[in-house]
Amino acid sequence: MSNINLLKGKKFYIGVDCEGVACAVGSPGVGLSGSENFSFAQRQATREADAAARALLEQGAGEVWVWDNHHSGVNLDYDQLDPRCRIVLGSGSKTRFPGIDERFGGVLFIGYHAREGTPDGVLAHTYSSAAYQSYTINGLQVGEMEIDAAFAGIHGVPVMFAASDAACVAQARESFPWAETLETKRGLGWNAAVSLHPKAACDAIFAGVTKACQRLSEMRPYTFRLPMEVSIRYKRMDAAAADRLYDQERCPFACPDGFTRTGTLARLEDLFN
Repeated sequence: MSNINLLKGKKFYIGVDCEGVACAVGSPGVGLSGSENFSFAQRQATREADAAARALLEQGAGEVWVWDNHHSGVNLDYDQLDPRCRIVLGSGSKTRFPGIDERFGGVLFIGYHAREGTPDGVLAHTYSSAAYQSYTINGLQVGEMEIDAAFAGIHGVPVMFAASDAACVAQARESFPWAETLETKRGLGWNAAVSLHPKAACDAIFAGVTKACQRLSEMRPYTFRLPMEVSIRYKRMDAAAADRLYDQERCPFACPDGFTRTGTLARLEDLFN
């Protein structure tokens, strides 16, 4: 069976963050969204997502969903995306990859970032650089990329591709060794990098996604063992105390120390309830 036939009629889902795109570094003490670099990062995230979408469509994808998931969920220049795309945007959803189901053939990560505390991870954090020190699931520290991948994995949808800085790509290769990856830049610190030219990054993403499509039969879902042991370490004790997560017995998460909350969840979906 040809690779075009493997994609034909299937939906594909592109998760788009902004920190990991080419030439995005933000500002010290501010991060990305409040920096003078943000408007460029929004445009580049659009271009990189479009490159991934065009590659999927050229290889025979029946439908491509682009999920704008940075901060408030309204970041991309939607007019600049391929008009065949469906666009998922806004905030308030209590799940990740909203609307995903078993009809999707794969998920892709554009512009994601390394998890909190990663050396030379450009703008590295986990959900909030002000709130969290770490998320640990089943004894392994994970970031947004792994958690989002596991939401797709609930439905058996595999991870196909990830593009970001070298630190994030190293984590993607560890978690999803079967997937295609692309380094858009190499971090020199939290707010510094040596980057590909923006256009070169888009061209490389198009080529990388094309290759991922040609290897679609090799792609695999990413999942967490259930029930899952969760440990969330906060940066502030008052934030840890205010945690409202409940475990599978409907008891509040435990407090092994002033900064950490722990519990066992029967379902991944309960992590955001």
